[in-house]
Amino acid sequence: MLLYPSQDKLLDKIDSKYSLVILAAKRAKEMQHGKNVELLDEYVSTKNVGKALEEIESGDIVLDPDSIQK
Repeated sequence: MLLYPSQDKLLDKIDSKYSLVILAAKRAKEMQHGKNVELLDEYVSTKNVGKALEEIESGDIVLDPDSIQK
C-alpha cells in the first residue's frame, strides 16, 4: 500500500501508473547501484523505491525532460 507520497499526487505528475512504476523502478535501481546522488535535502522514506517516488512527486525526476516548460 502506498501511503506517501499519495498515488493521486504522483499521477498528477506522470500520466499513467505504468509509466510511474517504470520511472520509479529505474531511479531506485540507479540508487541501488551507487548512482545515489540525492536530489532532495530530506527523505521520509528509507527505501530506494520510496525515495524515487518522493523525487517524482517533488518534480526533480520527470518522464520527459523536454516537456518541462521553463
